[in-house]
Amino acid sequence: MCNDYEQHVAYAEYLKAVRAAELDTPASETEADLPQADDIKVGDLGPVIRAKGNGIELIPMTFGWPPSRPKAPPTFNFKSDGRSFADSRRCLIVCSGFYEFTGTKYPKAKHRFRLKGSPVMGIAGLWSDKAEELAFTMLTTEPGPDIKPYHDRQVVVLRPEDWAHWLFLTKPESELLRPLPKGSLEVETVRPAVK
Repeated sequence: MCNDYEQHVAYAEYLKAVRAAELDTPASETEADLPQADDIKVGDLGPVIRAKGNGIELIPMTFGWPPSRPKAPPTFNFKSDGRSFADSRRCLIVCSGFYEFTGTKYPKAKHRFRLKGSPVMGIAGLWSDKAEELAFTMLTTEPGPDIKPYHDRQVVVLRPEDWAHWLFLTKPESELLRPLPKGSLEVETVRPAVK
């Protein structure tokens, strides 16, 4: 499952996406709130959008909810199938792409997925402030046709025009928490499998 993603979204592209979604950002927000990173892995900080009043805020959060019990791993992916998140703390993970891995030997083949025709995507997520730490998890669903050859699950990818719908639930969850149609994601193998 997705435990690694990249953030190469330029701040100008982020603002363009936010405006297309008819969302308001705080006047104090700057390019520094959207740091670039080749790999954001579980335990790392990543930029996340959450609702704030009638607008949004871009805030750093840790990738992965804290473990629910001692020696348990953090929860970095959370199944969305058959659940309602109306009373949950919804967020969007801002990114330019995410990775899936295939193969049995380390290092596994690494495949980057990007939203076709867009430099920015959002991954539907939930945030928490347990243990006084802001943290997020990514929602998953059944794999769409672009992911199925690589994995049996996928993160929920949202186009910018659906960002406000997820944050404020102005569309049915069943229309948002599902895979995108075939050809929506571009895939590139960035590291081949070990032979």
